[in-house]
Amino acid sequence: MIRYLTAGESHGPQITGIIEGVPAGLPLTEDDIAHHLARRQEGYGRGGRMAFEKDRAAISSGVRFGKTIGSPITLTLKNRAYERDKSDWPRVMAMEGEGSDVEPITLSRPGHADLTGVQKYRFDDIRPVIERSSARETAIRVACCSIARQLLKQVGIEIGAHVIRIGSVGYDSWEAARSRTEPLLASGAEAIYRAADESDVRCLDQELGERMREEIKVTRKEGSSLGGIYEIIVTGVPAGLGSHVHWDRKLDGQIAHAIMGTQAMKGVEIGLGFEAAGRPGHRVHDEITWDNDRFSRRTNRAGGIEGGMTTGMPIIIRGAMKPIPTMIKPLKTVDFVTREEQDTRYERSDVCALPRAVVVAENVIAPVIANAFLEKYGGDSLEEIAERYPIETR
Repeated sequence: MIRYLTAGESHGPQITGIIEGVPAGLPLTEDDIAHHLARRQEGYGRGGRMAFEKDRAAISSGVRFGKTIGSPITLTLKNRAYERDKSDWPRVMAMEGEGSDVEPITLSRPGHADLTGVQKYRFDDIRPVIERSSARETAIRVACCSIARQLLKQVGIEIGAHVIRIGSVGYDSWEAARSRTEPLLASGAEAIYRAADESDVRCLDQELGERMREEIKVTRKEGSSLGGIYEIIVTGVPAGLGSHVHWDRKLDGQIAHAIMGTQAMKGVEIGLGFEAAGRPGHRVHDEITWDNDRFSRRTNRAGGIEGGMTTGMPIIIRGAMKPIPTMIKPLKTVDFVTREEQDTRYERSDVCALPRAVVVAENVIAPVIANAFLEKYGGDSLEEIAERYPIETR
């Protein structure tokens, strides 16, 4: 099965990823990975770092002549902030010495991992927590997970996402969002992300997108930040992925784990999600039909998953992202050394990271879906998978 690990700090020399369990014979180049890395760096409301970090992952193992060979794949991303002329990061992030010439950071930011990280690991400086908990880590995660996404595409499974709310601006109902996505689904979920990418806030509704942009502008002037909600749709998924027999094999639980394990995420829904709790049952559950020699549903309020297993309908996932905790407008905090109350210090950040976080969320669910697929149809090579999952079954 596919699993991956990442290593590295936000301002260290590089971040590294190792992904294993990828079947042999999968076509893969650095350009394939670069596509989603570039998408991650686009979006209105982004911070200053995106202006100089042009991410491209280098493959150093696991690929030969443009195809995977079944062994672990190693990816590296250089941090240009570390390499820039006159950069102080080699001294601040030095791997040797005592750091006596580096001023410690002792003011924790509310809403960040700062204070809890210091309490857990007993640091006398917040910098190690800032460096590893930073959303910079999601760059290498996108790189690793895009390989699983490449595998899914080989078997006709596509992933796409769009923004449905930023701050107070968004669709007013489940059905309103469906009216925007349904016309695109016939072409596969990638049509959704390609259409969303035409907007710098990744919203499919032009009028809503303009209002979202204005909300970001107002919030920037106020020195604060914004979060929001995005929706991911997965198409081409066969029925029967996941299982009801154990709690940890339920696919919706595994998807929720992947979303909630991503920086700044505070909620996840499958299908109607929380909205289902306020509706009567006949407006929640999907009637079953028999069409074209297969079972289907008249609607897809369940979001393509029932009993922890896929129904064959598109999977619909929503994630909620909190506002970035680093803001120009300070909040009150306490110096963990002096115990004095002070204003928070400012670290460069986005006003609204949601349009970029959408790309991260799209990718982190790819290994989850890929592993569920491999559990049912898997093989050690793409050729073997094709024998077990022939085109006529898709």
